[in-house]
Amino acid sequence: MNRPVLHVVGTRPNFVKAAPVIAALRTTGCDQVLVHTGQHYDARMSDVFFRQLGLPEPDTDLGVGSGSHARQTADLMVALEAELTARAPVIVVVYGDVNSTLAAALVAAKLSIPVAHVEAGLRSFDMAMPEEVNRRLVDQLSEVLFATSSEAVGHLCREGVDPARVHFVGNPMIDTLLGHLDRLDPAAARAACGLPERYGVVTLHRPANVDDPEAARAAVGALSEAAAHLDLAVPLHPRGGAALRAAGLADVPGVHLLEPLGYMEFMSLVRGAAAVITDSGGVQEETTVLGVPCLTLRSTTERPVTVTHGTNRLVRHEELAPALHKALVGSVTAPAEGPPLWDGKAGPRIARVLTQWLEHHG
Repeated sequence: MNRPVLHVVGTRPNFVKAAPVIAALRTTGCDQVLVHTGQHYDARMSDVFFRQLGLPEPDTDLGVGSGSHARQTADLMVALEAELTARAPVIVVVYGDVNSTLAAALVAAKLSIPVAHVEAGLRSFDMAMPEEVNRRLVDQLSEVLFATSSEAVGHLCREGVDPARVHFVGNPMIDTLLGHLDRLDPAAARAACGLPERYGVVTLHRPANVDDPEAARAAVGALSEAAAHLDLAVPLHPRGGAALRAAGLADVPGVHLLEPLGYMEFMSLVRGAAAVITDSGGVQEETTVLGVPCLTLRSTTERPVTVTHGTNRLVRHEELAPALHKALVGSVTAPAEGPPLWDGKAGPRIARVLTQWLEHHG
């Protein structure tokens, strides 16, 4: 039996990125194993995404769940060590920058199993972000690195990564978006959520916005000012939802709190939104392709291409309401073309590189 390619996913963004890669590899006849760590364990954050994205049922669901960064990463490593030892994959494919990504890369490296990192080279240069720590370490541990932008390629080369190991392939998250575009129904999603015809969408979950009660109050204050311009739909992420509620978000006029949404429902809302307020990296990318004005409530972004080639703008709390007003009067425009290689074909490009790698190492 051939040694399989083993994919490790744990969170919603991982699922969206992995789906086109797994589908493209399936056409080659490659043996694949899908391991779900259970970092996102709520059915609304996990199961519905597998169904809607056409992902196969995981071969293993480790069910690790939440915890502090140290405890969660440790639990993930213990569970993944047993899984990788039993499966003996030829290569481990990891996605993004979450704790599941780091844990899988560390375990694979300790077991001398090569690692391929999808979405390599992104840098915010803010080491206070746990994701920045994760992505830097994973890139150093990876043998095959798949970059979504030319900036990411540049970061890797400056950090001493052998250019022969770096592949500029485009963005598999955009593959998923473009592949489902015809099924997105903004009117139906809006009606299901009880929203007016003109609305905005908000997603906040980064530690800088929700972990500290003072930061959560500042975020809610900024959203309160923004809601004076536009009704805001806020699907509450399990991480941070309680903090935002405690800071008074439910009492803000014009704010519509929602339970976590499936991929189709959420992207339908985003597609029909007048503007999006977020701290999510993936949402910055998706709004860039959809041409929806995006205001990112952060001081840095690891995805600068969304600013230079898209509709994204970084804003502080006090800048949010004025920036939203500016976006709503139509002064934010997107270039006619999206970022290079964000064309819906990243999954096949990644599959070709992995297939060639397997021919030499499998």
